[in-house]
Amino acid sequence: MQSPAFFQRSELTQALWAFRRELMLVVLFSFIANLMMLVPTLYMLQVYDRVMVSQNQLTLLAVSMIALFMLGVMATSEWMRSRVLVAAGVRFDQHLSTRVFNASFESYLSQSSSGPARAFGDLLQIRQFLTGPGIFGFLDAPWTPIYLAVIFMLHPLLGWFTLAFAIVQGTMVWWGHRRTGAQAEHAQQAQSDVQVFLQNKLRNAEVIEAMGMLGGLRRRWRHGQDLYIERSVSSQSVANRVQAISKFMRYSQQSLTLGLGALLVIDGQITPGAMIAANLLSSRALAPIDQLVGVWRGFVTMQAAFGRLEKLLQDYPERDPNLTRVAPHGELALRQVVATAPGRAEPILKEISFEVPAGQVVAIVGPSGSGKSTLARVLVGIWPFVDGEVLLDNLPINGWNRIELGQHLGYLPQDIELLEGTIAENIARFSQVDSQKVIEAAQMAGLHDMILRFPKGYDTPIGEAGRLLSGGQRQRIALARAVYGTPPVVVLDEPNANLDDVGEAALVRAMQQLKAKGTTVFMATHRSHALAIADRVLLLKDGRIVADGAPADVLPALRPQRKDPPPAAAPLGPLPA
Repeated sequence: MQSPAFFQRSELTQALWAFRRELMLVVLFSFIANLMMLVPTLYMLQVYDRVMVSQNQLTLLAVSMIALFMLGVMATSEWMRSRVLVAAGVRFDQHLSTRVFNASFESYLSQSSSGPARAFGDLLQIRQFLTGPGIFGFLDAPWTPIYLAVIFMLHPLLGWFTLAFAIVQGTMVWWGHRRTGAQAEHAQQAQSDVQVFLQNKLRNAEVIEAMGMLGGLRRRWRHGQDLYIERSVSSQSVANRVQAISKFMRYSQQSLTLGLGALLVIDGQITPGAMIAANLLSSRALAPIDQLVGVWRGFVTMQAAFGRLEKLLQDYPERDPNLTRVAPHGELALRQVVATAPGRAEPILKEISFEVPAGQVVAIVGPSGSGKSTLARVLVGIWPFVDGEVLLDNLPINGWNRIELGQHLGYLPQDIELLEGTIAENIARFSQVDSQKVIEAAQMAGLHDMILRFPKGYDTPIGEAGRLLSGGQRQRIALARAVYGTPPVVVLDEPNANLDDVGEAALVRAMQQLKAKGTTVFMATHRSHALAIADRVLLLKDGRIVADGAPADVLPALRPQRKDPPPAAAPLGPLPA
């Protein structure tokens, strides 16, 4: 069955359309529940206009039993529609959670969002609204005209009176949406900014405490928090004003409807039962509108979350899970690669082109800020702002399934990030731990004996971000993680930054072993004595390759030009007494 064109406009609406059967069940149960809402009205008409006139107790018993049965059907219908919505919400979350995680991770990697937490917050907001009491206001709203029609049948004046209040309530809903929509979105954005600020800064709590930076950071946090409170208070004040006016209108409508009904009873145009029934029906007719006033802020927030999540899924479409390729040999080529960054006028890398056959060790050297770390990220395909071609075995690296490509790449970043878990889990990249491969990677990094001295060996927990380890230990574990499984391409960014002489010797041995196994190795470094095993050296300056060749040919360009020493100062004479 083809879905309507409207539901084909985005992946998120298609996911919602997949739950159309559950929606139809909810609509059916809502129909039954709202139909049974007429029972109290009919019961009062029978009691006031039939039972009290005839004073027949058997009729009262029969009418009461029928009313109780129908009210039970109403309660069961409301319970069933709640259960269907909750079950659909769980399935909706299961259906989209993995997809949202992948898209939000790619978005965070491209530095265009605040990360998966915001995306999952949006998904939670949508699910809670669609399965909470707010949706019932929209499901019950179509019954307002039906209740109004019954009131018109009791007396036209009562119908017009109730319709006037319905128009006023509907106008308030529209007005509330116009006043609170943008303010609620701004308040939510300010709250998200404050949370992201705290998460990012608290990762460096030790540095903040040691150097007395807490006061300045607290002032910045206070500024963001005050902005959030100001916007939130502004949004809430409008919403509370709308709710207060709505409450006033609701109670006024109930009282005035009863008064108008009493006037019609005195005039002999309706019966007392019709007066009570009209009062109940008018309250029930306006209940969905009143409920919409109460949940409108949640609807506006959900609508904004829906828009953000819809755009996220559109910007980062799902990769083909069936796309598989033969394991690469390790040939890498860059053709006219230009790497940029937001807010930066000049490119970081400028028209970089080179080819590296499989099995070579390539050193990337140059002064700080020349683009070495950016080039390392470009080589593994994780820098988002790239023009040109990055080819792995003559195929664009961005065309690979990242999960599949990851096992063929090793990457040691300049900023070491280990994950909470054991040493073995970190080395095995949190996949199925292959003990033999883990030990081989640790031995290649010169780490095996050191790990065995830990209390639990390879099963030793390292704490959050590896905080229980020294800088050198973290770097060597990250090196073992990079060479785990001997991938055909390994990129190392300043791999010896935190290493002592023993660690640097282990790094050289690891690179020799990788070269012997045919792995293509790129190493960005400042230390020239680590280049002895390199087959090729790329010298970067200001984002351009200014020298490319064997180490013996390129290293002289790194040495500072010798200058004549300044003339010696004339000796001072004897100091005056």
